[in-house]
Amino acid sequence: MKDFSPSITESFEIPAHEHGAWPATRHRFDEDSMWAIRAALATGRPLLLRGEPGIGKSQIARAAAVKLGVPFLAKVIDERTERDDLLCYYDAVARVAAAQVCGLADQKEDWKATMAEERFLRPGILWWALNWEEAEKQAGKFCRSCPVPEKPKDEQGIEWTSNSDRLCGPVVLIDEIDKADPSVPNGLLESLGNEGFQTAHMPLPASLKKGAPRPLVIITTNEERELPPAFLRRCLVHTLLFPADPIEFLRERARVFWEENEIENTVLDEITRLLLLDRAEAEKEGLAIPGAAEFLDLARALVKRCSGKEKEQLDCLKKIAGFALKKNLPPRG
Repeated sequence: MKDFSPSITESFEIPAHEHGAWPATRHRFDEDSMWAIRAALATGRPLLLRGEPGIGKSQIARAAAVKLGVPFLAKVIDERTERDDLLCYYDAVARVAAAQVCGLADQKEDWKATMAEERFLRPGILWWALNWEEAEKQAGKFCRSCPVPEKPKDEQGIEWTSNSDRLCGPVVLIDEIDKADPSVPNGLLESLGNEGFQTAHMPLPASLKKGAPRPLVIITTNEERELPPAFLRRCLVHTLLFPADPIEFLRERARVFWEENEIENTVLDEITRLLLLDRAEAEKEGLAIPGAAEFLDLARALVKRCSGKEKEQLDCLKKIAGFALKKNLPPRG
């Protein structure tokens, strides 16, 4: 079993997510993030990543899954998310439709099998993370098509299994937990602490497979809502800050993707200067501030429009910078 030891100077490919929602990209770990993941692996605690949008919180989880050679499972939280959405999904609508079909067809002999609750229960990401084999069996019973998450392969082309000699099970990303009702984070920690869960629609509990390593759970917040103190106490917390002097920080982010012959430091530094001006103005007005995501958007646009042509890139930057940086309504009057 290997330690989690990616080189902090190494950038590497992150393949596209199996459902197509996550584009292929590259990542370079910083030392603090690397040690935060090591601590989470050692303690078995969830790792909460704090920081402004676009700083790279979600990508850390994807990169960790790639380096650890385990599946990546993700759920983006919204205001309607409930705790059970992370565990399993009960399709009550499909069950009502099945009952109507059975009634019309007078299928009395097949009624019990057709209407069995387990046929309408789809495993959620924590079920897959705790016991992949049982989740896969349940997915096969589901009344509709149920996609199975992708399993990574090692250098020899051998597919991951839950019996693999790994530091952890799948990496689970719970993205933007601050959008959820406080019952969601508390319920999440209860299931993780018990290494399993059960709902009203399950005949038996789902639990961590015997002898299998625990999943690595990484949670992100954009600080839109205060998180419960009990939740924070049971997490490890790593805060990703936008540096006060971000020139080197943003240069390094850009060099993960582009060489100097594609975009020079002088152009990157000019993007940074404009970004800092807009950040200061937005902070003064109490508005949403641009950050690393906007910086990379501008650099990407300049590379695609006029790669390696410094003067043209600087001229182009003057024309397009506002579209990436000035996202708030101008003051009236």
